[in-house]
Amino acid sequence: MRHNDDTPPAEHVQTSYQHCMALARSHYENFPTASKLIRADLRPAVAAIYAFARTADDMADEGDESADKRLKQLDAWETLLERCATDEVDHPVFLALGDAIRRHALPVSCLHDLLTAFRMDVSIHAYSSFDELQFYCRHSANPVGRLMLALHGINAPQALSASDHICTALQLANFWQDLSVDLPNGRCYLPGDWLAEGGLSSDELLQTPLSEDVIQNIQPVIKRAIDFTGNMMFQGRNILPYLPLRLRLQIAATMRGGLAILHAADATNTLKQRPTLGKAAWLKIALPVLLDTLAPGATQQQNIKQVENTP
Repeated sequence: MRHNDDTPPAEHVQTSYQHCMALARSHYENFPTASKLIRADLRPAVAAIYAFARTADDMADEGDESADKRLKQLDAWETLLERCATDEVDHPVFLALGDAIRRHALPVSCLHDLLTAFRMDVSIHAYSSFDELQFYCRHSANPVGRLMLALHGINAPQALSASDHICTALQLANFWQDLSVDLPNGRCYLPGDWLAEGGLSSDELLQTPLSEDVIQNIQPVIKRAIDFTGNMMFQGRNILPYLPLRLRLQIAATMRGGLAILHAADATNTLKQRPTLGKAAWLKIALPVLLDTLAPGATQQQNIKQVENTP
C-alpha cells in the first residue's frame, strides 16, 4: 500500500534514511543518489536503493570470502528484502528500503533482479554469448532505470522499454571502457560468440600478457561492440518526452555522456588504457544535452551521431 506522500517517516526510519544517505555519499559511483537534479523528496528513497545495492555488491565482489560464503550472504540479504516489503526489519538499510517500497510502490522484483546479477558476479567471469551477457545486464542495469521511473510514477511500456535500452547500453559501455581493468582481474565481458567470429576465445583474453596476434584480432570485435552499444543507446532516446524536466536533463546528460565515452573508447586502445571524459568533452555535449532536454520529441538520430563522430 502506498503511503500519503505528505506523511513523514517515523523518527527511527528517518535515522535509517540518514544512514543510507551517508553510505551513498561515501561510495558514490555513477548512481544518481547525490544528484541535485533528483527531487529532494525522492533522494532518501534513492539512497535506500543505493545502500541496498552497494552493500550487496560489496558482498559479491570484495574481501577474501569463498564463493559459497558470499552466495550465502546474498541469500541472507534477500531474505531481509522479502521481509522488509511488508514488515519493519531491524536493520538501517531495510528500515529505509521497506519504507521507500511502500511509500513509492517500488517494484520489489527489480531489487531481486539486482541480487541475481550479484550472484552472477560471484560465479561467472566470462559469457559464452551475447544473449547471456544481455541476461546479466537485464538484471544488473535495467532494474536501476525501472526503479527510478517508479519513483517518478512513470510506468508507460514505451518508457520502460526505452529505459532498458539505455541502461543496458550504459552497462555495456562501462564494460568496453574497462577492458584494461577487467581482463587482468580475470573478467571478460566480450561475449564468446563475438570473439569466435574473430578466431578468439575468452580464455585467450584472460591470459597475460596478451599476444600481439590476440591484440590485433580483437580490435574488430571491440569496434563491433562499441558500434552495437551506440545503436542500442540511440534506441532509448524516446524516453525523454516521458520524463519531468529535472530527470530529463539528467538522463539526457547520461545518454550523451555514454555516447561520448563510446567515442573515446573507439579512439583509444582500451586494452591498455581506460578512456575518460574531461571538461572539454563535457562542454562539447552541453548544448546537445540542453536541446534534448528542452525539445525531447525532436531528438533525432543525426543529432546523436554528431556526438559520436565529433573528433
